[in-house]
Amino acid sequence: MRDFSHDHSALALNTATLGHNVEGHGAGWSPEQVIDACAEMGLGGVVFWRREIGNRATQIGAHAQNVGLKVAGLCRTPFLVGPLAPQPRQAMLDDFEASIDMAAGLGAEVLTIVVGGVEPGTKGIKASLERVADAVARMAPVAAARDVKLALEPLHPVYGGNRSCLVTLKDANDLCDLIDHAVGIVVDVYHVWWDTTLADELKRAGKDRLLGYHLCDWLADTSDVLLDRGMMGDGVADLKAIRQAVEAAGYQGLCEVEIFSARNWWKRPPHEVLQTCIERFRSVC
Repeated sequence: MRDFSHDHSALALNTATLGHNVEGHGAGWSPEQVIDACAEMGLGGVVFWRREIGNRATQIGAHAQNVGLKVAGLCRTPFLVGPLAPQPRQAMLDDFEASIDMAAGLGAEVLTIVVGGVEPGTKGIKASLERVADAVARMAPVAAARDVKLALEPLHPVYGGNRSCLVTLKDANDLCDLIDHAVGIVVDVYHVWWDTTLADELKRAGKDRLLGYHLCDWLADTSDVLLDRGMMGDGVADLKAIRQAVEAAGYQGLCEVEIFSARNWWKRPPHEVLQTCIERFRSVC
C-alpha cells in the first residue's frame, strides 16, 4: 500500500468539499481560484461539478494545465432513470452527451455516472438497472470518441429510491459486464464502507475497471445522509483497510476527497478545509 504520510501529491479535491455542488453553499471561489489553491498546496488534481463550469470548459481546463494540476474528473451525468431524471428520455440522452462534451472540453479523465433511482411505475431495481445499461451502452461510444472514460458510481442503499438504483459494487460490476464497452467504476468510501463483499468485488473489477477512489467518512450519528458526511477519521469507516483493498485490486490513481457537509465543513474557511484534508490524508487514509 502506498505511503502518504509525507506526500499528498496523490490527493485530489472534489469541489463538493467546498460546497460548490449545491446552490447557495460553499466558499464562492471561481474554478480558477480552486485550481490555484490546489496547485499551491501541492494537491495532484481537482474534480469539478458541471454547475461550476458553464460554457467555460476549455478555458478552465487550460488554466489547470498551465499550473500543472490534473482535472481528474467531472461530476456528473444527469440521472439516467428514476423520478429525478430529465424527461422525456431523449432529453436525458442529450444532457448525457452534453456532459461528455463538457468533460472533453475540460480535459477531464473521467465522467462520473450517478444513475438515478427506481423508474416510476416499476418496483424493485431490476427494470431500472436494465434501462441504465441501455443508456450507458448508447453513450459509451460517444464518450470513447471524445477520450472520456465513463465511471459508474454505486451509492449507499439509502439512496436507492430516488438517486441510485445502483447500490452495490457487485451490481456495478454486473452492469459493466452487461454493457460490454469500456465503462468503469468509481469507489466512494461513503457508499461502500459497510459492504462485507467489497474486497472480492474490487478484485473482480481489477485495475482496468477501477477509475476513481473517493474519500470521506461515515459519521456514526449522521444528521443528514446526503449533506452530513464526515471528514476522514471522524467516522466509522475503516479507511486504511478500504484503501488497502482498492490498491490490492490494482488502483494506483488519485484519491479524491469528496465531503458534503452543509452544517460543518462548508461553513469553514476554504484554506482550513483544504489543510485539514491534507493532514487527514497523510495520517488516517
